[in-house]
Amino acid sequence: MLTRRAAVWAAVSGVVGTCLLGISFAINPGPPAAATGAQVTAFGQQHHDAILWGAWLQAVGPVLIVVFAFAIVFLAGATTRLAGWMTLFGAATLMTVSLIEITGYIGTLHTSPATMPGTSLALVHSVQHLWFIVAAPAVWLPLGLVILGSGVLPRILGYLALVLAAGYALAGVVTLFDLTVPPAVQISAGVPTLWYLAAAGTLLRRVRQAPSAAGLPNGVATAGHGAAGRW
Repeated sequence: MLTRRAAVWAAVSGVVGTCLLGISFAINPGPPAAATGAQVTAFGQQHHDAILWGAWLQAVGPVLIVVFAFAIVFLAGATTRLAGWMTLFGAATLMTVSLIEITGYIGTLHTSPATMPGTSLALVHSVQHLWFIVAAPAVWLPLGLVILGSGVLPRILGYLALVLAAGYALAGVVTLFDLTVPPAVQISAGVPTLWYLAAAGTLLRRVRQAPSAAGLPNGVATAGHGAAGRW
């Protein structure tokens, strides 16, 4: 059972984490495409603080979002179902990919050896492929199934999660032979922020309206009556 207070904080974590992630993308746009090693080094020196703050925000934001995703799994009573376990796996995969990308951002600030900035940027471009190939689909597919198998959140959010999973998996295949993920595809990685805000806001509203102050039973909607599904 997840307590009402814990559910509220989980929803707040989802909102805060999404905001932090959005800010990180805004203040750390990255060097120009096809930048030379010297240009990457100059970019790092010019935007040193912004890169570090962006890296910090991009590290902390997903942690808070993962807390929110775990709360959905608990409230849906899916901790013993395959979809619930796969959501945990997907969240761990997403965090791993994100942390590797952040390592590359910080690596661009090191000027010794001279090839370090360029090598680190190449690492960033490489690991961004993994976000579309496996990390994002591994989260959205099982999370969508968890939502559809319960009444914790509106079913439309579950269907949208499945659409996101399919879209990102397709993008991972289409851009596989591009050394750098095209900017238009990279921008699409920001679409989930709208989903997280809508889902966290809905959960917060439902939890606050729930009559029980003791706790929220697993597998039961906080403001309604859904039953846990087989998956």
